Amino acid sequence: MDADGGLVGPEDPVAQAWQVMANLEAQLAAGGATPDDVVKTTVYVAGASHEHQLAVWEVVQASPFATAPSTLIGVALLGYRGQLVEVEAIAVVDR
Repeated sequence: MDADGGLVGPEDPVAQAWQVMANLEAQLAAGGATPDDVVKTTVYVAGASHEHQLAVWEVVQASPFATAPSTLIGVALLGYRGQLVEVEAIAVVDR
């Protein structure tokens, strides 16, 4: 989703993956964290297309989150109509 809550990249898992990475960076920054603070990600890709899963994985590996251990999971569907990608991240920040 973009900043206005609109779906980014309908039917385009790569566009959605890049948006998810940007959203994740913004949320981390809002909490005083950076991608370097992420210790694990779980990447969910809707649909059975191995090509989509691989394309999303390549985005994750090209992102600032590539160094964190990560799991890629194919799922039947996600929470929003048209949503193809979701990333859950765990960050550890010393305060």
